[in-house]
Amino acid sequence: MPARSPAPEPKKGRKYDQVIRGARSVFMQDGFEGASVDDIARTAGVSKATLYSYFPDKERLFMEVVTCECRKQADGALDEIDQTADPRQVLRLVGERLQQFVLSDFGRNVFRICVAESDRFPSLGHEFYECGPKLVREQLGNYLRCATERGEFEIEDFDLAADQFAELCKADIFARILMGVATSFTPEEARRVIDGAVDMFCARYAASAARH
Repeated sequence: MPARSPAPEPKKGRKYDQVIRGARSVFMQDGFEGASVDDIARTAGVSKATLYSYFPDKERLFMEVVTCECRKQADGALDEIDQTADPRQVLRLVGERLQQFVLSDFGRNVFRICVAESDRFPSLGHEFYECGPKLVREQLGNYLRCATERGEFEIEDFDLAADQFAELCKADIFARILMGVATSFTPEEARRVIDGAVDMFCARYAASAARH
């Protein structure tokens, strides 16, 4: 199978942000299939011609919405945290940011949309992985690598460790809320999951001298 050609970067004109905000609102309300270009243009307050001048099709527009949101969330997960602080404190803060995103309306809706449309539009799932889970893995992996060099962790496979921590932060609550078993969680329930994630991760990877 030939390599998939990367999608061209969208034009960033003066109404770009306006289009993205309108598209985000419609996609989150109607899903990918239910969202119409007419509704997106009307919500964004632009003409269809203007919308198409930025994005050639609905698929590319949807992925730009997802990319913008995921990058904003991933950047915020570490940018405002002192990465030289106590490792348990850093992990707890990172875990809270990750958990807040996956449990948000946007995080849940995007996951559902990408899974529902993955057969007809495989690139949706691929792009979501690139700008979501993979980006988190890279940024968290960079922190873990630096912390390991400082002697705080004993890690050989940084990608695997980053993926494991991200999954631990979703334990119990993500599946229940995704399947509609629960609609929300109390701060205490969410904290229980994060505390367990930090404890388990440190029990496996914290440097011997730092485990106690």
